[in-house]
Amino acid sequence: MLISNAYAQTSTAASGSGFLEFLPIVAVIVVFYFLLLRPQQKRAKEQKAMLAALQKGDEIVTIGGELGRVSKVGDDYMSLEIAENVTVQIQKSAIQTVLPKGTIKSI
Repeated sequence: MLISNAYAQTSTAASGSGFLEFLPIVAVIVVFYFLLLRPQQKRAKEQKAMLAALQKGDEIVTIGGELGRVSKVGDDYMSLEIAENVTVQIQKSAIQTVLPKGTIKSI
């Protein structure tokens, strides 16, 4: 009556190759892998190796910023001597970096 029927138009142009339609998505995934995932995996591997190599006497910095010397190493926890006769228990995952020997005395 007042509103005419709407009919879909037929496509006159042939659609392109299926691969070309997904090429931008594949490119974004590749860039995402090389810029984000691969460096993070590398950093995680380095962190795991650092934690496995910890031994008594190493000087470390925790994520919270405490400096100390390792006095005992366990599987998940370790004892950290932060001052003379002051020892705290921390998780191994809370370790940020291992310092060179003698760093604490020079600070």
